[in-house]
Amino acid sequence: MAGYVEASWPMAWAAPSKREKRGGLYRPYRPDPLVGRPLLLPADIAEEAAAVERFVRRLIAHPAGHGIDGLARFLLRSEAIASSRIEGLQASPQQVALAELADQDTGVTKGFTATARLVANNVTALRQAVTDLVTVDVVSVARIVALHQVLLPEERHHGLREVQNWVGGSEWHPLDAEFVPPPPEDVLPLMEDLSSYMNGAEHAALVQAALVHAQFETIHPFTDGNGRVGRALIHTVLTRRGLTPSAILPISLVLLTRSDEYVSGLMAYRYAGDSASAEAQAAVGAWLRTFLVATRTAAEQAEKFADELSRLHEEWVERHHRFRESQGLRAAPRSDSAVARLLDLLPAVPVVTARTVERLLTVTHPAARQALEELAGAGILHPKQVERNTRGYLAREVFDLLTLTERRLASTRWDTRESAPRRVVPARPQRD
Repeated sequence: MAGYVEASWPMAWAAPSKREKRGGLYRPYRPDPLVGRPLLLPADIAEEAAAVERFVRRLIAHPAGHGIDGLARFLLRSEAIASSRIEGLQASPQQVALAELADQDTGVTKGFTATARLVANNVTALRQAVTDLVTVDVVSVARIVALHQVLLPEERHHGLREVQNWVGGSEWHPLDAEFVPPPPEDVLPLMEDLSSYMNGAEHAALVQAALVHAQFETIHPFTDGNGRVGRALIHTVLTRRGLTPSAILPISLVLLTRSDEYVSGLMAYRYAGDSASAEAQAAVGAWLRTFLVATRTAAEQAEKFADELSRLHEEWVERHHRFRESQGLRAAPRSDSAVARLLDLLPAVPVVTARTVERLLTVTHPAARQALEELAGAGILHPKQVERNTRGYLAREVFDLLTLTERRLASTRWDTRESAPRRVVPARPQRD
């Protein structure tokens, strides 16, 4: 039976003040296990879950689907920056993309900062860790611990916590904390239950993802980095269940932006009493509503980006046709030509070199170079010298859309004209 229990905290004689030294009673929360927990969804929540799932599936089928996957990759920078303890978004999407390109093309050494390189490395590590967790037959506690190690490589305490932690209040005691997770002896059995629940399909994918996230944040199994791991587990569940092919939904960024509603939803989830009671069902329902609203918003914002990307691609095609006509060529190239295939690929890969185009399209170096120069002549790609003998080509307009989307996702009204971003984001794009 879930509920708060009483525990005693000893005085901390080394604390700097009398208030910090004090000991006394505090109340850690013990949640019910997930496996076998009764869940009766009200009709409105069940209908909303089905509607949001249809929305997500429609988004996956969007013509600009590859570009949406690119959006997710760049939005992972927020998690990567947090995992590196870097203050602020000092690395633009363009710099991170160049740093990622450097891992594929040894001729790329310029155009990005050391911070961008660090962020790119952590994005790669994060994607790989989540991918590993998605593809394994069984999600174990050990694999979740391994994910934590990847997300927080600089953390001193890896592994499940063996001490009491808490959220808010004093750094010295949990007496004034906003929330105190379960005692350390409860962490392992609760995490084993969580991993068992993740390996099943007792509920619909969105419901399962919501419950996994809320339960994980309630257990708070690590001394630090619980938020980052908990957000990654959302995408792990959705991808393992086949709802999304990858971490394409910026749900975590929506939850971070609407942090007040997010915290309220998590606190509502932590009911006391019998899990089958009306109060417990209402508590879980309150959290599910919060999660479904965030998921719908994330899907809407991702779809908006995809629509913008589709319109940009259409504009590119027209621009390219005009350029070819000005050169005395047939307006539309062959559909199987290198330049046509590259134009379709750019929304997902907005920075390339001749060597990367060779590999991506399986064409010769001259054919890759010709395609790049043609799109540069049309004003679609912009050359950037990244080494003495290597030139990079950037689709700047894609990076502009990425930046504007990230700024919108940091606005509580999803529109920076109505409310300014509430966390550090890249500057608004400016072009000469």
